[in-house]
Amino acid sequence: MSVTYKIMQKEDIDSVIPLFIEYWNGTGDQWTYDLVYKRIWQVLGSPDSYCLMAFEGENVVAFAMGRMETFFDLTAYNLVEIVVAKNYQNKGIGTQVMLELEKRVKQLGVSLIQLSAVNDDMHEHFYGKLGYKNTTSMNSKGKFL
Repeated sequence: MSVTYKIMQKEDIDSVIPLFIEYWNGTGDQWTYDLVYKRIWQVLGSPDSYCLMAFEGENVVAFAMGRMETFFDLTAYNLVEIVVAKNYQNKGIGTQVMLELEKRVKQLGVSLIQLSAVNDDMHEHFYGKLGYKNTTSMNSKGKFL
């Protein structure tokens, strides 16, 4: 399958919202248009964001979004989300998008991609086959207020 890429702009948000809603609401979540728009804009509108859209022809089939973060010894890319349209899942599109994203952010000076993922076999397999490993030096922490 031939996939082309485009850097996401604010005017592209409406074209990726249906993918996001279809994916996450299929897991039992209850995302609305307004909530998804806000989530995407929070990433896309931030300094040093890098959001990539994937197309088959005219159809958006996937997108990835995140932002770069500077440390004293490296620049990291924080992957916030990767979503593949339901009809294109399990066809290698997500892998293609991740490899393209890695190539592009590396050219921008990124030397580490970091992310948080759902703790299940599907995500472990997907990221594992791309070489992502669970960290041992950091723990994810949260506190509901």
